[in-house]
Amino acid sequence: MASLKDMRVRIAATKATQKITKAMQMVAASKLRRAQAAAEAARPYAEHMDTVLRSIAASVAGLDSAPALLRGTGSDRVHLLLVCTAERGLCGPFNSAIVRLVRDYTNKLMAEGKEVKIFCVGKKGYEQLRRQYERNIIEHIELRSVRTIGFTNAEAIAHKITDLYEKGAFDVCTLFFSRFKSVIAQIPTGQQIIPPVFEANGNGGAAASYEYEPDEEEILAELLPRNLAVQIFRALLENNASFYGAQMSAMDNATRNAGEMIRKQTLTYNRTRQAMITKELIEIISGAEAL
Repeated sequence: MASLKDMRVRIAATKATQKITKAMQMVAASKLRRAQAAAEAARPYAEHMDTVLRSIAASVAGLDSAPALLRGTGSDRVHLLLVCTAERGLCGPFNSAIVRLVRDYTNKLMAEGKEVKIFCVGKKGYEQLRRQYERNIIEHIELRSVRTIGFTNAEAIAHKITDLYEKGAFDVCTLFFSRFKSVIAQIPTGQQIIPPVFEANGNGGAAASYEYEPDEEEILAELLPRNLAVQIFRALLENNASFYGAQMSAMDNATRNAGEMIRKQTLTYNRTRQAMITKELIEIISGAEAL
């Protein structure tokens, strides 16, 4: 059995840990509001961009003059997985949930005889994936030094993806991130961005007829690379909000668990101390009676 001194040290250490987790929870809560607002503000733009591109792409579908980013290479032999995770841990299953989705998708592609390449954005995803797929990782970017995620960060990633595509390094690119739903719910998501897969039109009515100036090919040549950067930017913002939501929940659970540990440790300490006092009293009384 541990001595009273060891128990006091253990209780003090648990209290210190509880203070840290409580502080981290409050910091995550304060940063979550801004991150959530940024993610929700980016959604309408990305959705409208998707709607515009879907409408224009429908008019050039199947044409040889369609941009390469839209029509694809005509093959799906080589897949590039763009995996966005956090730079830090202490956020519960946030990073591992994304990595698990990527691992399942990678194993499925490999079982079908496809070649898989991985582009990691974020330290934690890279650290987990390299244990099993180190040979498949072709690029790794960390955003640790970036205080506020901006469109320029997404644009730089999009340029690298576009350069790889133009060099024929892959046929299909899929983006993996965590979609923010609520503080306690983040949804790991995979979205094909090259060639883009547009969501079905949910209006139910007949599509309007448009005349474009300049022509559709020129508009798509300009909008498709920008849409790539927009989708990556949206994923980074969704990831950022999801990370703070997951960290806030994890630190809240850690704080409550620490409180429960302190209660149990204090109870054990008091019982042990009382038992030692009782034993000493019995020894004193027994000695006095013997005299």
